[in-house]
Amino acid sequence: MTFTPGAATVVRDEALLATYGRAFRKVGKSIVVVPLGRAVHAGHIELIRAAKSLLGSYVFVTFSGDEVPEVFAEEKVDVVFHGELGCAASVDTGMEHLEDAEAVGRDVARLLATLNATHATDLVLGEKDFELLVATQLAVTALRMEVKIHSVPTVRMPDGLAVSLRNGDVPEEHRDAALALAAALTAGAHAAEHGADVVLETARGVLAAAGVEPAYLELRDLAMRPAPPTGDARLLAAIDLGGVHLIDNVGVPLGVGFKNIEA
Repeated sequence: MTFTPGAATVVRDEALLATYGRAFRKVGKSIVVVPLGRAVHAGHIELIRAAKSLLGSYVFVTFSGDEVPEVFAEEKVDVVFHGELGCAASVDTGMEHLEDAEAVGRDVARLLATLNATHATDLVLGEKDFELLVATQLAVTALRMEVKIHSVPTVRMPDGLAVSLRNGDVPEEHRDAALALAAALTAGAHAAEHGADVVLETARGVLAAAGVEPAYLELRDLAMRPAPPTGDARLLAAIDLGGVHLIDNVGVPLGVGFKNIEA
């Protein structure tokens, strides 16, 4: 087999993918996996760049779209697995879920299968899917897998809307309502110094003003447990618009507020 670093070598066979992974591990290289889906957007590019910043590593991307985009070679990805790394299993992390627990469990299982198939040492995930990020970390820790998980902040449009494939699927007539999700989270976060009740009330008020009913709106700690009275928390919300389920989240310094963090 031939291989040129940074040339986005395309692999479609799982056995060959594993061969690359084993070979790189034998020479002391780290393998950083960036799991993508059916298309590529700006948020995915940030994930790839975060992976490339881990020096001494080879970057593996998994991609299931019809055609492998040129951007992988432009970003100097090392290996692209083009296809589906299927997994019929599901993982129960024991975590209290906001999203559908079975769907999260299947997604975690697919990620674990991908880590094993590539012999990965590192995994890069976006904070946009915060629940999946936490669930995957819990599973990796529980299974004693020697894999480091790196999170990348959500990439947003100038209007605050998170960059994601789902947001791109929202019908144009629901665009203004979609903007209310990010606006509500931002408003809630800026009420952090006043405590959890005010944070939730503020966020809920922004959604109500836009005529949007949340599928859920909750504060959790960074491990998706109940939020602390004071300290780091996560404000998570979801709305359903035009048949599209949108999720988003922001960090919230509860009882402290952004202006008091240094103090």
